[in-house]
Amino acid sequence: MNRYPLWKYLLVLTALVLGVLYSVPNLFGEAPAVQVSTSKNNISLDAALMGQVESTLKQANIEFDNLFLDANGVKVRFDTPETQIKAKDALQAALGKDYVIALNLVSRSPSWLSKLGALPMYLGLDLRGGVHFLLEVNMQAALTQAAERYAGDFRSALRKARINYSGINREGQTVQIRFRDSAELDKAKKIINRDYPDLTVKEQESGNEKILIASLSLASQKQIQEFAIKQNIQTLHNRINELGVAEPIIQQQGLERIVVQLPGVQDTAKAKEILGRTATLEIRMVDEEKTDPVTLENAAKGQVPFGTEFFKQRSGEPILIKKSVVLTGDYITDAGPGLDQQSGQSVVHVSLDSRGAGIFKQVTRENVGKRMAILIVEKGQAEVITAPVIQEEIGGGRVQISGMANIREATDVALLLRAGSLAAPMDIIEERTVGPSMGEANIERGRHSVLWGFAAIAIFMIAYYMLFGTVSVLALGINLLLLVALLSLLQATLTLPGIAAIALTLGMAIDANVLINERIREELANGNTPQAAIKAGYDRAFDTILDSNVTTMIAGLALFMFGTGPVKGFAVVHVLGILTSMFSAVIVSRAAVNLIYGYRRKVNKLSIG
Repeated sequence: MNRYPLWKYLLVLTALVLGVLYSVPNLFGEAPAVQVSTSKNNISLDAALMGQVESTLKQANIEFDNLFLDANGVKVRFDTPETQIKAKDALQAALGKDYVIALNLVSRSPSWLSKLGALPMYLGLDLRGGVHFLLEVNMQAALTQAAERYAGDFRSALRKARINYSGINREGQTVQIRFRDSAELDKAKKIINRDYPDLTVKEQESGNEKILIASLSLASQKQIQEFAIKQNIQTLHNRINELGVAEPIIQQQGLERIVVQLPGVQDTAKAKEILGRTATLEIRMVDEEKTDPVTLENAAKGQVPFGTEFFKQRSGEPILIKKSVVLTGDYITDAGPGLDQQSGQSVVHVSLDSRGAGIFKQVTRENVGKRMAILIVEKGQAEVITAPVIQEEIGGGRVQISGMANIREATDVALLLRAGSLAAPMDIIEERTVGPSMGEANIERGRHSVLWGFAAIAIFMIAYYMLFGTVSVLALGINLLLLVALLSLLQATLTLPGIAAIALTLGMAIDANVLINERIREELANGNTPQAAIKAGYDRAFDTILDSNVTTMIAGLALFMFGTGPVKGFAVVHVLGILTSMFSAVIVSRAAVNLIYGYRRKVNKLSIG
């Protein structure tokens, strides 16, 4: 009557073994480590690099616990943070500018567990320490940049169609095209309406000139703003990959904000520097016709000629640059720091895609002998890095940016350009740093809350239900084991709300055993034999247990679907806890009871209080 078939016992045993195997790595904790990754796409991360890292550390007499290669690079584990810092300095000096040396934390679990796929769960910012940023995207700048792109497109389209116009300029988020002839205006309007249906076009007169004003429609503005958020999130992902952060959280908050959480990052100043910068590349032509001292002096006072912008180069020399952008960072496929072979100065080598290479080749062919300015734009402020004279046509898609102050600046600029340009500038409006010691304290408090809650439940159940209460506690312990193993197997990120969900799961999971035990008591009170009471108790309580857990899971799934951040983390643990509690409360506890009572020929009394 109360005997399980062999396969069910094997199922419980297998679940128990796997639970132990996949939960054990979480007991070893984390150790300070150094991660070595490349700053160039043409350098591979392989065993040769691992050997170079090992020999460098041995020559510097720096002891390390473990050294291994994974998808993010070579990682070296140390005993103390002091050794970690020494190793970073030694590796940076030995490997040079082509590699990114980042401080990180890695698990102390043995390598044989990692080979079996048994890895610890990721810890969130509140448990592991790290940095939290709240970034606000400048949506007006995104619309302005879009208008600037349309101005350049109009010049090319009208020039190709041989339509005469007096000038094209951007006024705020609109583009104005001036004509002297109404027929030419009508031709241009027809082309713009045909090729740019997302723009609203209207006509206006100013003296003898006729003006065509093109502005973005409301639908286009919304689309551009949504694209700006998505592109900025993708760019942030690329930049964080350069830092080598495991399980970062990058998500949209509201209409214009992005939350970035970097658990385990110890070099917070570097993280803020990389994420907070908004460098984009612009290539423009220098206005060669306005280089006389009087014009430059008047421009410095604010009287800038139409269609140009006034800048000062790093040497202090004033310069007037055309507003029209020839090329942007959108065409960059790779960028890396280097040294100029002739001058020995720090430079950035940039590779362009096929379209960008074609544009750059045409521009340099048409402007031999003229100056081309290369600008880095950060947070809406442009800086002229260099303005060399074009000596000859440049093809092949390889561009060298000189004018870097040092190799550090060249490395940072290359990283930003390689990670991709931002669709719109962003400002850090909130920053929080959680130290590793605070994270350890949170883990300790969370562990105590779970253990004390488990102990309180265990005391009550054993005192009230005696042997059946002990079985319930055993099933509850296996439930906790399986939940931790499942979170580790899925490589979920555990946060403080997740620990709260674990404690809640323990309290809810014991409800099923209480229902079963009370049902068995009722069956005994109705005069059933002990064996029949056990069978009826489990069978008849199952429907109630299933209903209650399904309704609770619906609420958990709703939290997961509509929640964000901590709410979603709570929901993940909550839903997984319901699944493990159903298995442990019904199958595991029944298996234990069957082992105790199922093989007895005669049972006179049950130890159920």
